Amino acid sequence: MPAGHGLRSRTRDMFSRPFRKKGYINLTTYLRTYRIGDYVDVRVNGAVHKGMPHKFYHGRTGRVWNVTKRAIGVELNKQVNGRIIKKRIHVRIEHVQPSRCAEEFKLRKINNDKLKCEAKKEGRIISTKRKPAGPKPGFMVEGATLETVTPIPYDVVNDLKGGY
Repeated sequence: MPAGHGLRSRTRDMFSRPFRKKGYINLTTYLRTYRIGDYVDVRVNGAVHKGMPHKFYHGRTGRVWNVTKRAIGVELNKQVNGRIIKKRIHVRIEHVQPSRCAEEFKLRKINNDKLKCEAKKEGRIISTKRKPAGPKPGFMVEGATLETVTPIPYDVVNDLKGGY
């Protein structure tokens, strides 16, 4: 009999709850506030069947474009044949979590603002652009002794007899 192609086919491990994480869902899941423009990760919670996105969207990151009472609208990219389409789906809040994809960018932005403020007080202009790491500085090796290694001549006759 051929394999099924249903809505939840091949999701045995994907939608199962993690080890020692079964049972009640944490209250922080419901008390979290999402705003339009926030980045969220779609992570399906198999215990909640309502508002569950399709298995394709599990593990995808998108932006919030709509907030409703129990769900949020998430805009994600989906590759269809040779093009990438923006898809807008509504997902219940049990199936999303805040993404950490822009965390490093936000920290860098705060740090750059501090650096610019300090430079302005001192009356100088600084560049906050990221620069690639250049080559390592060269050095001279000192105190090393040279040793000449010469190969031992290969003797076919003694090798056939079983060594020297």
